[in-house]
Amino acid sequence: MSRAPISHLNLPFFDPAHQSLARDLSDWVPAQTVDERDDRRACKEWVSRLGDAGWLRYCVPAAFGGALEKMDSRALVILRETLAFHSPLADFAFAMQGLGSGAITLAGSPEQQALYLPAVAQGDIIAAFALSEADAGSDAGAMKTVASIASPEVATGQNSINYTEVTLNGSKTWISNGGIADFYCVFAKTDPQAGTRGITAFIVDASTPGLDASEHIEVMAPHPLATLQFKDCRIPISAQLGELNGGFKLAMRTLDIFRASVAGAALGMARRALFEAVTYAKNRPMFGQRLADFQLTQAKLGEMAALIDAAALLTYRAAWLRDCVGLDTPAQAQAYTAAAAMAKMTATENAQRVIDMALQMHGGLGVKVGTKVESLYRDIRSLRIYEGATEVQQLIIGKSVLKS
Repeated sequence: MSRAPISHLNLPFFDPAHQSLARDLSDWVPAQTVDERDDRRACKEWVSRLGDAGWLRYCVPAAFGGALEKMDSRALVILRETLAFHSPLADFAFAMQGLGSGAITLAGSPEQQALYLPAVAQGDIIAAFALSEADAGSDAGAMKTVASIASPEVATGQNSINYTEVTLNGSKTWISNGGIADFYCVFAKTDPQAGTRGITAFIVDASTPGLDASEHIEVMAPHPLATLQFKDCRIPISAQLGELNGGFKLAMRTLDIFRASVAGAALGMARRALFEAVTYAKNRPMFGQRLADFQLTQAKLGEMAALIDAAALLTYRAAWLRDCVGLDTPAQAQAYTAAAAMAKMTATENAQRVIDMALQMHGGLGVKVGTKVESLYRDIRSLRIYEGATEVQQLIIGKSVLKS
């Protein structure tokens, strides 16, 4: 059975602990057999297995059952690269536990963190991140979901108390883990006229009346995806996540943590495509030789390897910047944001090219449903869109260049 390569982890970006993590995970993943024909059921099974084996502990800090004192970008990159090499759906299940709970890690109250994060780390509950809307993807400020905050006076016996509740109305779409999540970190307008400065985050449990997550979205690489409808969905004020009207910054900070790890997932898929191409070329007879004996094949394999290594260096640099240099100053934060954008853009675009070349090398077999390169061709496409499309990354990089 194929095993994810780990020789590149000898680069100085990584510590011995990261190398050990990669070795252990690359041994564990190939031994897992999950029927992925039903994406919802399979995703739940992956969350359970990843939780039982302790891998989800890297999604939360040690104070709440995590493996490390704080979120480690290099560990996230290694985990996602290794998982994606074997199963993009396993990578998806892992990543969404981190992304779906990331805002709670960053801005949750002690009560919120204690309630949700340990269960996320154990795989007992499934998390989701609900930011996008039909007309508000890259332009988050255009969202129309509204959170109305009211403070009526309510009589209880002889006493009168003031309480505050929030009512959500609107919809979210393209929500990963939609329909199977146990809770959603939802971003809504608390000041509809203020654009991105009027967004607040809330934790909404899946069982909350007024929330309908039954509209499943079918996509080319199947994974749990749904539209959420909020109709007079009432939640307590204690469900507010972070500061009032501070939701946009919180969403961007959450995405920033995981942006380099998206590049890691793309690397894993690209490395698998190269592995499949090399294996096929060595074993495919053609004109009395092997496909691998032709110079054109060797040139393509060389280009694929260079594209992967170029993306890997950008990806590992971005993760290293966040872990080892830090984000304490505006200059450091700007440098990391630009580096993460470069990594995400380059890794996803290069992976698309590598996988396309691997498919082409397989000829007709490459487009046969059920072959690994065919599924990789479908799996990679969404990575160039979600968590900031390539065009958005280009804008981030360009603005950073102008500022510097």
